[in-house]
Amino acid sequence: MRDVLITGALVVDGSGAPGYHADVAVDAGRIVAIGNDLPAARRTIDADGLVLSPGFIDMHSHSDLQILVNPDHTAKVSQGVTLEVLGQDGLSFAPIDDPTRAVVRRQIAGWNGEPDDFDFSWSTVAGYLDRLDQGIACNAAYLVPQGTLRLMVVGTSNRPATVDELARMKQLLADGLRDGAVGMSSGLTYTPGMFAGTDELVELCEVVASYGGYYAPHQRSYGKGALEAYAEMVDVARRSGCALHLTHAVMNFAPNAGRGSELVEMIDKALASGVDVTTDTYPYLPGATTLAAILPSWTAEGGPDALLARLRDPSARERITYELEQVGSDGCHGCVVEWDTIEIGGVRNPALSDAVGNTVAALAARTGKPASEVFFEILLADDLATSILQHVGHEENVRAIMRHPSHTGGSDGILVGGKPHPRSWGTFPRYLARYVRELGVLDLADCIHHLTGRPARRLRLPDRGLIREGYAADLVIFDPATVQDTATFPEPRRQATGIPYVFVNGIPVIDDSQRTPTRPGRAIRRTSAERNLS
Repeated sequence: MRDVLITGALVVDGSGAPGYHADVAVDAGRIVAIGNDLPAARRTIDADGLVLSPGFIDMHSHSDLQILVNPDHTAKVSQGVTLEVLGQDGLSFAPIDDPTRAVVRRQIAGWNGEPDDFDFSWSTVAGYLDRLDQGIACNAAYLVPQGTLRLMVVGTSNRPATVDELARMKQLLADGLRDGAVGMSSGLTYTPGMFAGTDELVELCEVVASYGGYYAPHQRSYGKGALEAYAEMVDVARRSGCALHLTHAVMNFAPNAGRGSELVEMIDKALASGVDVTTDTYPYLPGATTLAAILPSWTAEGGPDALLARLRDPSARERITYELEQVGSDGCHGCVVEWDTIEIGGVRNPALSDAVGNTVAALAARTGKPASEVFFEILLADDLATSILQHVGHEENVRAIMRHPSHTGGSDGILVGGKPHPRSWGTFPRYLARYVRELGVLDLADCIHHLTGRPARRLRLPDRGLIREGYAADLVIFDPATVQDTATFPEPRRQATGIPYVFVNGIPVIDDSQRTPTRPGRAIRRTSAERNLS
């Protein structure tokens, strides 16, 4: 007998086509039959009145360590995520050497935490993917992080790479792609990735293109100069021949209010000229990053210890404050900082726990100190590990970009901290509840296509993202009338409702709305066959 028979569901298959009623049979991790009056199975799930869709693909996730440290991974699987893409924003943990790992761990502790007694025994992309294969809740793909490559080879200096250094970075990138990475990411407002010029990025992307991967840049600005930054990424893709995925594609901060249509127009022109472009977004207005990220880039030269020394130097503090409050730091996307938009989301130092949930402006008012002084004190006391929310988004821009045919879903979810962004627990049900059922920005079939079939095509996965016979049984069963994100900014770790079943590789990870003890996920490696898919 087959493992599972799902009966009576409205099958919305991920292609964008309207749903249809059918039974679906699953066996040995695969969808083996779709039809009516199918033979009995060991288990039958009555899904009358529910929707059966492919599992959701999170195109931008920061679970690189947390997927291993907390392998139940309820935040993601409970909202229907069956595959997430790691290695984002140019900073992650493979390939890596010991000195680089020490810097990266401190630099992105606000994204990944600083787990105690954690075994960082790998150094290559293959080694990291092998670690994922030891047991994770959902499937995971990986992008080679350009900033980590640069840190390994060039260091923290703000200068062009030499010919030999660029050759070494290209070799490390090629090794990672051969190991199974699906592409390369950049964090071009984060050091040291931001020190790479356009020509350097083009040469790296030529390597990515030769392996059939894609480029996922966190570009140089999402505020003042955002459109120019997007244009640079399109230029990199055009010159290199590499597919481009504009990750967390937003138009944020005051200068970009109402300008989402200009980005859409740019994407349309790029597509018409033959550039392969896709995007992802999260369905919220605030963004999230680390508190240190808004500093001017010059402060980070020499690494974390040099940065901390500058934060203690009165003359450097004066210069930093001037750039933040009067000029607009490159770390703050060229915009003058608005302290009342920066909310502390998480700290590593427990002595700072009272700061969580407060804006820097509110903390300054409470203490009677200048906001910049509070900013410096937190960074120093928390060894740069503080995470923040930035309340700088615009609803009209979110909707304009979401409607575009290039669009996919990505949570940009950070799972650590006292009050992380609720998108870590709520992104995918929020699409279905707010933007489909309540607002009608997308219809159901189109939204599911954005979250399943379209991202699977960007990842060039030959057997995921659709409900088809022979495809992997990554499946979500939800109630379209009640599915709802319940995570909020005050209470960000609340499980969504209306999603009673989630299957990863044919194994239930959410069963009757409860997390099972299973860990059926695995690393999704780019194979030679997948590289040849169009």
